[in-house]
Amino acid sequence: MAGLRAPHDPPWDVYLTGTVFLDIIFTGLDSAPVRGTESWARGMGSSPGGVANMATALARLGLRTSLAAAFGDDHYGDYCWDALAQGEGIDLTPSRTVPGWHSPVTVSMAYEGERTMVSHGHEPPPEAVQAPDCPPRARAAIASLTPGSRAPWIAQAAAGGTRVFADVGWDDTGAWDLAGLPDLAHCEAFLPNAEEAMRYTGARCPRAAAHALTEHVPLAVVTLGAEGAYAVDRRTGESAEVPAIEVEALDPTGAGDVFVAGFVTGTLAGWPLADRLAFAGLTAALSVQEFGGSLSAPGWSEIATWWRKVQSVEGQDPAALRRYAFLADLVPDEPVRPWPLRRAVPTIGFRRPS
Repeated sequence: MAGLRAPHDPPWDVYLTGTVFLDIIFTGLDSAPVRGTESWARGMGSSPGGVANMATALARLGLRTSLAAAFGDDHYGDYCWDALAQGEGIDLTPSRTVPGWHSPVTVSMAYEGERTMVSHGHEPPPEAVQAPDCPPRARAAIASLTPGSRAPWIAQAAAGGTRVFADVGWDDTGAWDLAGLPDLAHCEAFLPNAEEAMRYTGARCPRAAAHALTEHVPLAVVTLGAEGAYAVDRRTGESAEVPAIEVEALDPTGAGDVFVAGFVTGTLAGWPLADRLAFAGLTAALSVQEFGGSLSAPGWSEIATWWRKVQSVEGQDPAALRRYAFLADLVPDEPVRPWPLRRAVPTIGFRRPS
């Protein structure tokens, strides 16, 4: 991105807002916990979660990232603030600590390639509005759409020239009505998973759903799980599909967020659609091999290491290597930040001797 920035550009590459959780992750479970029994996990990690997953993934890919979020007034909140501001260089100027409010917590248990989560938290007080009335100037913004509601900052950001990328959560109302996502009209790209895309469009396959979504948003990207991802750009008429990279997943927490961050990075850099999909899938694949959501996100040094290593594997599929050949001109010769990156650890801090 450095070569694309001009003196009068917005100060931030990406702006986003949401809730920061403390994530506690258990891995190495042989099966799902059984009622009335005690299960022991072979691995554990703690890290900032929630919107911190996306913010960290963006920052580690070199994007100047600004986050508006409420933080708890407790040790968990202090840890998350420090990890994001000091550890990742994320701008928290629009964020605030809410006195007397404890941090939301999610416990995630990974087993059999899936995860189960239990969360606890309370809504912050009304005066602790997370999104500022006037979002900061940024090249792009990432929004999580909520069925049946508007977020005024999305329209304001789009009106100011910010390119808005949106994902969406499960529609608990069961309506699955695109008219219930009014902010989609202000978005450049929509990135649902296959099930969400089919439910919203009524299409019988995710690829048909992607094409149907372009009637509502210029760019539709549908993630296909183990099959990879498919995208359609209405403005250019281009479509692309890239298969997933097969890896042994340790923890899938935050992989979807990392995928979006990789796609946004490639879009802002002006890459072809297929390269954006390949890069997003690669970053997600690298992330699931580490604990946690936010601190599992890869940086450029890890991407470079993967690219050099995969080329040395005997019998590597030439077509697969060609798919990622665009990395040759992108990966750094030297680490661009300290490496290895900070990772999730079992505790959020040890007592220091006085």
